[in-house]
Amino acid sequence: MSNPCLPECGVARFLTLLNGPWATLIVRELLRGPHRFTELRDALPGISPHTLTSRLRQFETHGIVIRTAYAEIPPRVEYQLTPLGEGLRDVLNAMGTWAEAVPDPEPDPEPDPESDAIA
Repeated sequence: MSNPCLPECGVARFLTLLNGPWATLIVRELLRGPHRFTELRDALPGISPHTLTSRLRQFETHGIVIRTAYAEIPPRVEYQLTPLGEGLRDVLNAMGTWAEAVPDPEPDPEPDPESDAIA
């Protein structure tokens, strides 16, 4: 049984669930183990609290992340990947391997000052 909110195509489904660069980077951090909200925010410079909260909630809704609230003072909440989320490890490793194989672009050649001289 499929979720009517998600596309049928596997690639489109993946892109819907992990849309934008922050989603993949959040998963990358959670692959290292459970994190508190502030630890994730500190590990991802530039992410807004709103974006981080939104992505974590989306992941929780789709069974990628578990949110555990501990009855402590002060309150403590941790996020960790579910087995489904852990399944992204091979995907991210493959993405990293592929990206490392892409060569850096060749720099633009320096203009020849003599070719710009007027004869």
